[in-house]
Amino acid sequence: MPVRSIHTPFGDMTVAQEGVAIVSVDWGWGRDQDDTPLLREALAQLDAYFSGKLKTFDLPLAIEGTPFQRRVWQTMQQIPYGETRTYGDVAQELNSAARAVGGACGPTGCRSSFPAIASSGPAASAVIPGRRAGDQAADSRPRTDGGAALL
Repeated sequence: MPVRSIHTPFGDMTVAQEGVAIVSVDWGWGRDQDDTPLLREALAQLDAYFSGKLKTFDLPLAIEGTPFQRRVWQTMQQIPYGETRTYGDVAQELNSAARAVGGACGPTGCRSSFPAIASSGPAASAVIPGRRAGDQAADSRPRTDGGAALL
């Protein structure tokens, strides 16, 4: 599976491609670095997003999950650019529990969170467990995978 990494303001991210679609974004620098037109475009869009020049993404995605995970990710896609929600906020919208929402966002991390960060709809800034925008946090990265940070 081809992967390519990028330095972001929140840490290194690695984008993976399978076939003609993006299948995941993970924290950290990938061991191998591949060069495909789709990976170059994904990294260009992420760079533009983090520099404030892009608010929505236009990338083919092939993200798989359970029906509940998909509902969580669809709800996350509706978070306006620059805003945050807690797992509890998302859970309330889904008539579910915060722990279930956190579970839908991890441990697969970015695979499940990627639709909220890189979707063809509004890109979410973050879903943060127990915190709201403006709260002081020891870690400045958006948290979207139940503890380890992610988009």
